[in-house]
Amino acid sequence: MYQITDDMALIQTVDFFTPIVDDPYWFGQIAVANALSDVYAMGGTPITAMNLVAFPLKDMELSVLRQILQGGMDKLAEAGVSLVGGHSVEDRELKYGLSVTGIIHPDRILSKKGFFPGDKLILTKPLGTGIINTAIKGGLASDHIIEKVTKMMAHLNRTPAEVMRSWRVHACTDVTGFGLLGHLCEMVVESDYGVVLYNGNIPVYPEAREYAAMGLVPAGTYNNRKFREAFVSFDQAIDGIMQDILFDAQTSGGLLIMVDPADAVPLMEKLHAIGVKDAAIIGEVVEKPKERILVFPKQEL
Repeated sequence: MYQITDDMALIQTVDFFTPIVDDPYWFGQIAVANALSDVYAMGGTPITAMNLVAFPLKDMELSVLRQILQGGMDKLAEAGVSLVGGHSVEDRELKYGLSVTGIIHPDRILSKKGFFPGDKLILTKPLGTGIINTAIKGGLASDHIIEKVTKMMAHLNRTPAEVMRSWRVHACTDVTGFGLLGHLCEMVVESDYGVVLYNGNIPVYPEAREYAAMGLVPAGTYNNRKFREAFVSFDQAIDGIMQDILFDAQTSGGLLIMVDPADAVPLMEKLHAIGVKDAAIIGEVVEKPKERILVFPKQEL
């Protein structure tokens, strides 16, 4: 974030990755949705973007790149963001993403800190995309789940970001490569508080459980667990499959919103009303234990 005037600051972010779906058009859409998400998570409005492309000219038809860029352009148009340039290099491995610039009032910036005891946690997309993408790469995923997950990853976080501006939101992040627990650790570590999650309230793709039981867990998920498991305690009722899902490295996941307890249910109901059907209250901020995440079975919130 870089403050320009008393009432305007810039948000600058960059993100790119290798293909996680076979369809080049949808890969372009997902990459753009993922890159814009950091701006939405800070409460900002993305306004411009620049393409970042690495393409294996000797191994792929140029038509593949055209489809990727068309998918990206269509998603930027949906978001109301102007493409103002970009840069490409020849590489042996295909990569695509964007550098994004957004704007926000300095007093309205949302960070990963600033939450209070009693705040409720709202998650806006289901978990399990990393595990499902592993199944897709292995040729084991059904056409139905491929379509469902692809469309969800390509879905912008724009709507929940705009809606939450009307409520007392104290902190926010988007759930991507570090998984739900990894990103939540970024919030609670070096804070004065901890978090309790209620497993049964957390939205999860049912297929993710099935594929995780088959051992289709990506390396990034294991890395997330190794790095952050010291900060997490699981109730004995939480099985190993669900633990993997909670650490699962997500692509273009949802927003994780910490909101005043009085606003949590109205905000969730508003999200449901405007089409964010998977939004759920999944936990709450607690005073103790500090800097830790406790995962319990379902509880009404």
